[in-house]
Amino acid sequence: MPTPLTTPMDTPADSAQKTLFVHNRSVQNARVAAAVEELERDWIVARVDALDARTPAVPSRARWVEELEGLLAGEREGTATARYLAEEATHAQFRYVVREFALDGLTEAQNFFPAVPRLPLKAQMAVMRVLIDEFGCGNLRQAHSKLYLDLLAELGLPQEPEDFLDTTSDETYAFLNSFYWLTQRAPHTEYFLGALAYLEASIPHAFRTQARACERLGIAHDRYYTEHLHIDTFHMKEMQIAIREYEDARGLDPSKLWTGALLMSDLIGTAFDTAVERAREAV
Repeated sequence: MPTPLTTPMDTPADSAQKTLFVHNRSVQNARVAAAVEELERDWIVARVDALDARTPAVPSRARWVEELEGLLAGEREGTATARYLAEEATHAQFRYVVREFALDGLTEAQNFFPAVPRLPLKAQMAVMRVLIDEFGCGNLRQAHSKLYLDLLAELGLPQEPEDFLDTTSDETYAFLNSFYWLTQRAPHTEYFLGALAYLEASIPHAFRTQARACERLGIAHDRYYTEHLHIDTFHMKEMQIAIREYEDARGLDPSKLWTGALLMSDLIGTAFDTAVERAREAV
């Protein structure tokens, strides 16, 4: 279990999403678990139920792949916020966005591990190959969180997760908190598999925005972004292997894969757009 950021009783009266994040990274006694369940029931559980209810059924894994490719193709057309960050954002505005996602970069993939024992063995192997890369194959200099630390240092930003608790938006917290539910408490593991498959497939294109901004602004420690441009093309293949192995071992509900993908697309898209828009307003 990650070292707790603080104890829940030490947390001031903050937003539900910040409180949930702190709970998720705290010792899970009965009181904390009950608080987490209550916060998630009114947020992500209700949201996933609504997605399931209104989204047309996906009949097969092959159809799920087609739907995912269509979603990604639409997103590759780009947004105004992505274009602004890549081509127009000032150094200070880019620094704001980097700070906004610091809790993600500094805790990257830590919340994926609880899903592993919920998977059949061959699917575990595929997911573990992804996780091994996230942690630099045991080489600190290659670990993704270390690459983010290098970026933070260049930009004169703090290095500890605690330093970002009060500067992270609810939208970013929602993205972070979703994987704690997906890996530990979601009733169907397909939600997690679909969400992570989407995320790994979307990042090689999405991070071109940040990589372009770093190049334009003369930021040297851009490797956190450029590393993802190629490594996640491997990860998206591994996630498809994990899904195939899951189907072979236990059967599969492709509709729940699709719900997971739609959920993650909305959460990360909203977090990114909000961060860029607030950077433009604040800086």
